Amino acid sequence: MKEPWDHDYFMGLSLEEADRAAEQGEVPVGAVLVGWDGTVWARAHNLTVTERDPTAHAEIVALRRAAALLRNHRLPGTVLYVTLEPCPMCVGALIQARVDLLVYGAADPKSGAAGGVVDLTKPGCFPHSVQVLGGVRAEECAKRLARFFRERRLCRRCGEVPKWP
Repeated sequence: MKEPWDHDYFMGLSLEEADRAAEQGEVPVGAVLVGWDGTVWARAHNLTVTERDPTAHAEIVALRRAAALLRNHRLPGTVLYVTLEPCPMCVGALIQARVDLLVYGAADPKSGAAGGVVDLTKPGCFPHSVQVLGGVRAEECAKRLARFFRERRLCRRCGEVPKWP
């Protein structure tokens, strides 16, 4: 068990999950759901390609795993660590699950919904609001994403067929 405010440590676990995603040909996004006491309830990474499921983002997979483990669809008192700012679908799931704090690494200027393109986490938008801390180990998180997409572009130029279009 680790101190729940050790954001670098838990983002490190999320980065490990992102690496697992990249090894599987998935976009390297990792997530870890932690209780306020520092217990890791779930670890996950993107599985959209592997599962052929557009909702299998790291955040959603982590929430599903934790909800199954805890046998509750509500996860109050939890912190979600994720390497990339969540999209609208994932922020909506965090709100529905009653997650208290979202800690993310790299900002997502294309589809981020925690202050990037839109901010669905603002208090008053919904009955439950999620607090947000962005930019934790942001450079490491962004570098993994940049490397992944750079390598994908290189494979495409070499004539290899990518796993997904």
